[in-house]
Amino acid sequence: MELLLERTQRGQKVSSAFTQQELPACKPLLTPKWVITIFMLIGVVFIPIGVAALFASRNVVEIIDEYQTVCVPGRYTTNGEREQFIQDVNQDKHCNRTLTVSKLMKGPVYVYYQLDNFYQNHRRYVKSRSDKQLLDGNATDTSACKPEQYLSGDLAIVPCGLIAWSLFNDTYNISADGQQVTINKKGISWKSDREHKFGNVRPQYFPNNLPRDLNGSLIGGASLDPNTTLNEDEDLIVWMRTAALPTFRKLYGKIEQDLAAGSTLSITINNVYNTYSFGGKKKLVLSTTSWLGGKNDFLGVAYITVGSLCVFLALLFFLVHWRYPRRLGDTKYLSWNQHASAN
Repeated sequence: MELLLERTQRGQKVSSAFTQQELPACKPLLTPKWVITIFMLIGVVFIPIGVAALFASRNVVEIIDEYQTVCVPGRYTTNGEREQFIQDVNQDKHCNRTLTVSKLMKGPVYVYYQLDNFYQNHRRYVKSRSDKQLLDGNATDTSACKPEQYLSGDLAIVPCGLIAWSLFNDTYNISADGQQVTINKKGISWKSDREHKFGNVRPQYFPNNLPRDLNGSLIGGASLDPNTTLNEDEDLIVWMRTAALPTFRKLYGKIEQDLAAGSTLSITINNVYNTYSFGGKKKLVLSTTSWLGGKNDFLGVAYITVGSLCVFLALLFFLVHWRYPRRLGDTKYLSWNQHASAN
C-alpha cells in the first residue's frame, strides 16, 4: 500500500503542469496591425537615438598623426633598415612634428597612442603573465611567463612575461604656440586594476632595465622605475590590459587645458618602440570626448539603419495590407479550399 502511494505521488509530480508544459502563457497573435505598429514604433525610437549618437560622435575633435615612417631618416627605406636604426643605441631617435588644431578642443584632451597590426590577443602573448606575482610579488609558479621568466637562469623577473617586457616606450612632449603643455598621467588606468590586480610590488631583475649595450637587440620596450611600485605605474597597468583587436588605442595621458582653434602644436617624439619588425604602424591621437565616449560613428549609423529598415517594412506591410486586405481566420485561404474553388 505504501509503495503504491509513493508511486502515485511520484506520478503526480511527473504529471504536473510544469513538467507537461501546460503552464498558463501569453501567446500574442501577430495580426498585420500589430506587426505594422511594432515596426513603426521601433523605427520611431531608433532613428532619433541614432541621430543623437551620430551627432555626438561628429562633435568629437580628433587629431591623428602617423609617424612610424616620417620619424626615421629618409635613407632608411625598408622595415629591416628602420629596425636596425631603432636598435642602434648611438642614433638619436627624437623627431619633431607640427600639427594644427582645426577646431576648439575643450579639456580634458586625451592623448592616445595607436598601434596597428599588433596582436595583443594572441593566446601565448595573453597568457604570458603572472597575475599572482603582479599582486603580491611572491608567486612561485611563473611558468606561463616563458621566455621572460628568469634572468640569467635563476633570477625571477618581476613583472615577468612578454606583456610587461613589450611595454610601449615612445614618449611625447607637446607645446602649444610655444607654451609647454602638461600631460597628466595620473588616473589614466582603471581604478579596479590599480586596487585589485596590481600590488605594492617593486620591479626586480627586469630585462629592459639592463644597459642597452649589454642587452643588444633583445631589449623589449620600456624600462621600469625600480622605486615605483606596480600599482603606481599606470603606463604599465594600461598596457597590461590587453586589446582584443590588432588595431587599438591606449591612453597615454590627459591635457587638462583647452586647445584653441588655430593653435600650432609642436610635438617632440622619442621614436624608440620597434614596430618595424612586424610591419606595424604607430599613431599619436589627440581627442576630446562626448557623452558616448570617443569618435565612433558605428553606433549612430547602426541605429539609423535598423530604424529606417523598420519604418520601410512598416510602410511596406501597410501598403500590402491596404491593397490586399485579409480577414483574420478566413477559411477560404486554406489550400484545400483554394483547390476546391479552382475546380
